[in-house]
Amino acid sequence: MQHGHLGRSGVLVSRLALGTMNFGMTADENQSAAVMDAAIDSGVTFFDTADVYGGPQSPDMTAGYGISEEIVGRWLKRTGRRDDIVLATKVYQPMGAGPNDRRLSAFHIRRACEASLRRLQTDHIDLYQMHHVDRSTPWEEVWQAMDQLVREGKITYVGSSNFAGWDIATAQGHAARHGGLGLVSEQSIYNLSERSIEREVVPAAEYHGVGILPWSPLDGGLLAGAPDDPRAGRRGGDGAAGASLRAERLRPQLTRWVALCRELGEPAADVAVAWLLGREAVSAVLVGSRTREQLRASLHALDVTLDADALRAIDAIWPGPGAAPEAYAW
Repeated sequence: MQHGHLGRSGVLVSRLALGTMNFGMTADENQSAAVMDAAIDSGVTFFDTADVYGGPQSPDMTAGYGISEEIVGRWLKRTGRRDDIVLATKVYQPMGAGPNDRRLSAFHIRRACEASLRRLQTDHIDLYQMHHVDRSTPWEEVWQAMDQLVREGKITYVGSSNFAGWDIATAQGHAARHGGLGLVSEQSIYNLSERSIEREVVPAAEYHGVGILPWSPLDGGLLAGAPDDPRAGRRGGDGAAGASLRAERLRPQLTRWVALCRELGEPAADVAVAWLLGREAVSAVLVGSRTREQLRASLHALDVTLDADALRAIDAIWPGPGAAPEAYAW
């Protein structure tokens, strides 16, 4: 297993991170435990979850929330492997019907962290990530809450998820004024067919030493060479019909993509992940495996080497937006 620093921090994480969104939803507890066993046996030392995972991803429904953390927590207690992993979870999403059961007020951050610790059956979270930006809460309040949790030993590092480039810059500016480390990572949707973050998020992250953690590296399965799979794109929330429309719209590119991967002699999924691993800003790529076989198959991406010709061919099929402002102004 390859390891690298999480952003500018000193901690090392496996280049592939185990995403656990499927735990409690499409993978039951036994299946989830088998995936975690396979992950740790394969050298994956970075596990990512969220307080909201395990239930329906809807702001109006909270039944089942916390299940993923509970499954991870029971596995950690049973195996005794807590000290072998860098454990990440998230805060922001609704965890109840009350007005303060969501977002990033100091009130909610404290209670959400303590609830996550109970579900995970641990005394500390290594990477505590804001699942979304909350522009209704001042950064002074957010960092006060996070700094307090660090002082209490309940969290070690703070990360973000789904932030805009200017959100990262603003967060880092406020943290620096108080002598804090600030964000060490940003978890964003990032894959060959969705490269929007290269315009401003990636440049901001690189400038501030924030490591990118791509989620949906295969764009819901489209980049794995399965454009007709009705389950593709499910995380985007557009359902099977929307996924089929997206696959149809991208069909010319997907056809060229599959042909290129055949020329390279590598599975399309592994080429897509290898491309992300080669991006300078990327610390680790999240793989949301539902079975041991899927997890073990994804490890091959670490062995895929893309030379300059391959990278040019990939860019020709999936061109990026370019960095702002040069991408659209002189």
